Amino acid sequence: MAFTSAGFPSELVRDVFVNAQGHSSLAKLSRQEPLAFSGTDIMVFTLDGEVNLVAEGAAKGAHTGENTAIKMVPLKVEYGQRVSDEFIRCSDEKRLDYMRAFTDGFGKKIARGLDIMALHGVNPATGSASALIGTNSLDTNASVTSVTFVPGTPDPEGNITTGIAALGDFEFNGLAMDKTFASALADVKVNGVPQYPELAWGANPDRIKGVASDVNSTVSAVTGMHGYMGDFENFFRWGYADIINFEVIEYGDPDNSGNDLKGYNQVYLRAEAWFGWAILDGAAFARIEE
Repeated sequence: MAFTSAGFPSELVRDVFVNAQGHSSLAKLSRQEPLAFSGTDIMVFTLDGEVNLVAEGAAKGAHTGENTAIKMVPLKVEYGQRVSDEFIRCSDEKRLDYMRAFTDGFGKKIARGLDIMALHGVNPATGSASALIGTNSLDTNASVTSVTFVPGTPDPEGNITTGIAALGDFEFNGLAMDKTFASALADVKVNGVPQYPELAWGANPDRIKGVASDVNSTVSAVTGMHGYMGDFENFFRWGYADIINFEVIEYGDPDNSGNDLKGYNQVYLRAEAWFGWAILDGAAFARIEE
């Protein structure tokens, strides 16, 4: 098997994003769309009023509303790792073992990256706000409702009820939360009976009271954030381009660590992937924060 800078081994590309879906709250709660390198337009229609009942031969009525094309743009992320220079001398089978392990790790990093960027609008590596993301995140989108969570005297059911009211006509079909909020829900009791036993002992159920859910540390990657709720099925999309660039670097100091690769009998594996997301209407979501 040849490994070049032209692309990631084709049989492993899908594995990367299978791992991403398995460890990302947003990938778990929302729908995936095909993503072109030039971006993908997603049409959103806002239709006011109701359908008009028309008798045969009668005049049709006028309707109001609007349609918007929201562009889902791919963003490039990269991750690298130093390994023994055995990588360039070993058999194809051994090299594939290296790549499968790297694929598993890279997929998990992509998953965390999707959540951290699309939830919080920051560069996952630095934690700083990203101009590339701007307002395309649930923290930076001005239309997303903010619901206050008080850790000392938590009222998680009240927070969810407030969020549902704020969603208006939008559906509540997804809830992403951190362990603090999940623990507060697990502690809710009525006459001593736990109301959310599926969250006991730090469990992470796929659904709570019929609503898709996920408990993930990415939710609180930015201090003070504890949960996100809303219509993930219909108003959040994500996707990836189906090529992952892969490079084996044998010389120099590509990660600026101060250690020359040859001096330490190492090579550097670097992977680049393109993925993006779109928030079709911020009003379809609420964030739960301190």
